[in-house]
Amino acid sequence: MRIVVDADACPKSVLSICFCLGREYSLPVLTVANHHHIIDSPNHVLVGGDPEETDIKIANLVTRADIVVTQDWGLAAIVLGRGAYCLSLTGMEYRAETIEFMLEERDLKARHRRGGGRTKGPRKRTAGDDERFKAQLEQIICRIQPSS
Repeated sequence: MRIVVDADACPKSVLSICFCLGREYSLPVLTVANHHHIIDSPNHVLVGGDPEETDIKIANLVTRADIVVTQDWGLAAIVLGRGAYCLSLTGMEYRAETIEFMLEERDLKARHRRGGGRTKGPRKRTAGDDERFKAQLEQIICRIQPSS
């Protein structure tokens, strides 16, 4: 079991929480980002700058027991399809039963924007987001980690 972080757009506070819980539960934390991002991590995978290259690398690396941290719904769908767990940067656990709806919503919004419409961006990150993320990540770890 590993924590695999899509570090391209990951806030430093989320990375810090992943490293902290990784140490606490003796789990390796693997970060993956393109060469435009400087990530201080002992287990860092650097990829080129092509669009989706980070997502493709994570999809190829992920195993059934991994926990992937990402804000990308498309990557979340792939990860869930591989039997791994997936968590958003705000602490929402992606689930197989809801990911299809999320992808449809993403597609509708993209069509709306291509037609000249506007959609809201993400809201500003709060301390509550960090607390929720930490609690949910710890809950997933405890749920899937074998008892010692």
